[in-house]
Amino acid sequence: MPMPLIVLIIAVAVIAVGTAAFFGYRAYKHRSLAEKLDKRDDDQVHYAFIVNPSKPQAKQRKEHIREFCEAKHLTQVEFIETQLDKDGRACALEALDHGADVVVAVGGDGTVRTVASALSGTGHALGIVPIGTGNLFARNMGIPVDDIDAALTVATSHGSRQVDVGRLTLLDDKTTDHGHAFLIIAGIGFDAVMIEDTDPELKKNISWLAYFVSGAKNLFAPKYKGDVTITKADGSTHTTHGLVFRTFMAGNCGQIPVFSLMPDASYDDGLLDYEVIDTSGGLLGWCNLFGDVLHQTITGKAQQSPLSTNSTVDQMQGVSAEIKLEKPVLAQVDGDMLPETKHIRFTVERKALTVRVPETPAEPSALERVAEQR
Repeated sequence: MPMPLIVLIIAVAVIAVGTAAFFGYRAYKHRSLAEKLDKRDDDQVHYAFIVNPSKPQAKQRKEHIREFCEAKHLTQVEFIETQLDKDGRACALEALDHGADVVVAVGGDGTVRTVASALSGTGHALGIVPIGTGNLFARNMGIPVDDIDAALTVATSHGSRQVDVGRLTLLDDKTTDHGHAFLIIAGIGFDAVMIEDTDPELKKNISWLAYFVSGAKNLFAPKYKGDVTITKADGSTHTTHGLVFRTFMAGNCGQIPVFSLMPDASYDDGLLDYEVIDTSGGLLGWCNLFGDVLHQTITGKAQQSPLSTNSTVDQMQGVSAEIKLEKPVLAQVDGDMLPETKHIRFTVERKALTVRVPETPAEPSALERVAEQR
């Protein structure tokens, strides 16, 4: 048998085995989750489902949720839809005014973060039914993104975690009365430009991969410069004057599809992970940066690749950061765009948000369940 044919057969066999192993493991995870969820106790309280009607199949999902609640004998259920002039935060505040105990965000990361903005610090639980493109926060929480019944079971049964909420405040915007919440990553510079320039239709077709197309178009956008002050957990501060960078990010969760942007980021440590990225040398620098991200994804450590020469990835932790920029830049929170700004502050609210999740630190006792924050 010719050698090329043997190599081809081996390659096909390896791919087949790998594919079978992947789907086998995924089926095992689904079975394990189903077994755990079957043991959870339903929570018969007032639920408010905040639905983003712009998402594909939102109407069908809403009807599915209604049928699920009827089957579970959940009788105190209401639906509130977001609108152009009424975001998830406003809807969640309305739900709380109506007496909702648990508010469930039905949408993508934007809907989740705006609902969370209103629930932070209230003790009322956030449920999530992910129907967005990336669903990054749901993934970081272990909430199923491809099984609506499993996600609904998680949202409507006992089992929660306390997580941090990040805030990005535009200090030069006198019209806002609150910091913009984020649960994953907020940033200024290249990442915001990349998100702003992403084609919505392309995003619908190829999901989060559309960001890479936009990123490629903006690789050589001008850099940014400003003064950055980081405040650490012990209250000490460190200021860098005239810092030059391509992007500055603050992370509450560091995992995105395939890659780890901030391996040390933890959603319940009361800290934000700050990452300052810069490149030089044209495409060489961006190639090195990709190698850095790949290196920390594989190693699970917040460090650059030893082969990196034309990229810089500085990572640090703190409870707040303030940035004064020379020129206005775009900002984003969990993929939602904010107005251009020259003066911002990142802060964190430690364990301010109660989130219904599949995996909890420990199964609560009956008395603890009675006292559980809703």
